[in-house]
Amino acid sequence: MLTLYQFELCPFCHKVKAGLEVKGIDYRKVEVNPMTKKELPELPEDAPKKVPVVEVGGEVVHDSTTILSWLDERFGEQGPALLPADPEARALSEKVEQWVDDEFAMALPTVIYGTWGEALKAAQVTAKTSNFGVLQNVGVRAGGPLIMHQVAKRILKKHGKSDGHRWVAEALDTFEEWLRDRPFVAGDEVSLGDVAMHGASSCVEPFPIFGEIMRRPVTAAWFERVRALRRDTSVAA
Repeated sequence: MLTLYQFELCPFCHKVKAGLEVKGIDYRKVEVNPMTKKELPELPEDAPKKVPVVEVGGEVVHDSTTILSWLDERFGEQGPALLPADPEARALSEKVEQWVDDEFAMALPTVIYGTWGEALKAAQVTAKTSNFGVLQNVGVRAGGPLIMHQVAKRILKKHGKSDGHRWVAEALDTFEEWLRDRPFVAGDEVSLGDVAMHGASSCVEPFPIFGEIMRRPVTAAWFERVRALRRDTSVAA
């Protein structure tokens, strides 16, 4: 059984979950405390101590992009290939996936941690979805909002942005330009770009920003097409 070490509000973890569920791969989730990270398995020396991480049969793989490519190799014919065979479609899918990582996934924390109220809700979601002990949950609820709010401010400053909601809206405009009238980003079949964008969007379902995403007809129709292909393959630990 594959194990996914994750943080519930990490868009990169949701990206991996989307890949697993599109391919129909069973997995169990281990929620990682974002402050201590003590739940992580032993990682290679050169690996950053970050989620997502997957482990199966003693093999440990980190980095969401690397994990998704590895899933295609490791699980062969199971489910659709995330990387298209057609070179042009593959290049577009990889371009969108990289853009999601660099732009859209960076914008999202600024609207779910951007105000004290949003940061408090984010900490509550983290505590509610975790398998932490009582003391760890208290720590997340107490210290989480401050850390999360600071993260949002740092991201905005780093990217030269002042309004997270405008940033997300502009990113969605870009995504819809790529999508055009295609059912999926690279054509008629779901691929890596769809998995990355769907995972990042799913990450914010508990928050008001998800309503803004789903009020856009083109994005909403695409989101539902991908959701229909996902099968909840998570197994209770």
